[in-house]
Amino acid sequence: MENRMVKFYSRDSNQVALHAVPGHFATSHSHINYYIDMTSLKIRAKEAKNVASVIASKFTGAITVDTIVCMDGTEVVGAFLAQKLEEKDSLTTINRHETIYVVSPEFNSTNQMIFRDNNMLAIRGKHVLLLLATTTTGLTVRRSLECIQYYGGIVAGISSIFSTVKEVEGYPVESVFTGEDLPGYAAYSQKDCPFCKKGTPLEAMVNGYGYSKL
Repeated sequence: MENRMVKFYSRDSNQVALHAVPGHFATSHSHINYYIDMTSLKIRAKEAKNVASVIASKFTGAITVDTIVCMDGTEVVGAFLAQKLEEKDSLTTINRHETIYVVSPEFNSTNQMIFRDNNMLAIRGKHVLLLLATTTTGLTVRRSLECIQYYGGIVAGISSIFSTVKEVEGYPVESVFTGEDLPGYAAYSQKDCPFCKKGTPLEAMVNGYGYSKL
């Protein structure tokens, strides 16, 4: 499937490109007709920094961010995003050291998102920006918001490298790429998937971390 990979550039920067493979893939929530590969955007420092710059540019007004919660392996992007936000005159933070925390949740044996006691200083009473790799159905975002709020965090915003939804639970989703940037991108429930109806086999299981071929 790698030989079918195509590249799409961000409308905001020609330094940021998304790689995608057309086909039949399954996520934990839906079937999709593109596998979106964000490996280089998440693990190459230069590309992660460029992505962070685009995300930071979306916040044009005053914003309070104390913590960035990173999902889907976006910690490198999150660290650069913290730097970019700290450079903004419009940013405020209530953290004692006047810097942004960057953390990731843990998943327990029942797949629940948790934060350990030693990370509570970064969540409880803090203004939290949620950062994700992909947002297609909004289910992961809702779980993340519930977790942040359960631990006493104040949701400051949602950012996603790729998103097909514009808002979740009343919070706008700021993204670098949208479904409009991938011609014909579509997500289906399993029962409504046209590939399954035609008997086209799944090529891989995919999520924000990558893919596993079937």
